[in-house]
Amino acid sequence: MKLITISGLDGSGKSTQIELIKEYLKSQNKRVFYFHAIEFGLAKKISCLLDIRCPIGHRMSKKEKSVTRANFFQIFLRKIFLMIDLWRFKKLYKKLEKNGFDYILSDRYFYDSIINIEYLSGYPKIQPLASQRLNLRPPVPNLAIYLQTDPEMIMSRERKPDQGIDYLEKKKKLYETKISEWNLKTLDGNRNKEEIFEEIKKMINKL
Repeated sequence: MKLITISGLDGSGKSTQIELIKEYLKSQNKRVFYFHAIEFGLAKKISCLLDIRCPIGHRMSKKEKSVTRANFFQIFLRKIFLMIDLWRFKKLYKKLEKNGFDYILSDRYFYDSIINIEYLSGYPKIQPLASQRLNLRPPVPNLAIYLQTDPEMIMSRERKPDQGIDYLEKKKKLYETKISEWNLKTLDGNRNKEEIFEEIKKMINKL
């Protein structure tokens, strides 16, 4: 079983490419499991439970304002739950492999979770320390793609993230410090989705 991940800034087109890849692999009669690290993670659930304004059983919607600041306790919880999530994912991986899946496609892999923690840990000055302190080591993907997209381009689109351009620029700097460490295959995310997908398809066919 092969693990393919796509990382990048909010609004860079990750989900669009994941959908294209999923349809392509299914057309090749491959069994594909879709994975979203943020939705899978415990941090999102606990952040709702700790908010007294959040009704019990409430499901956080995509329209809710994204988190751009956090206190020490909130960051600590994110780190702890990320370690638990990594353990949970390893169990899921084994289960899927046993059940004969060919691919796991991950939109927002744990790399994105680590970047978010590092951003929050260093706010307002970026200091990439979180993963070093915890020695977080997600399973290494067979293909890890980074959509390198200009924040200005993202903010000019009709659907744009609510965090603002300063947030995107700082996260982009963090991603670029990880390209070598995580062996990210960098693609120009400023192009149209069809061009990007053609490059990704070639990479997949070489696996």
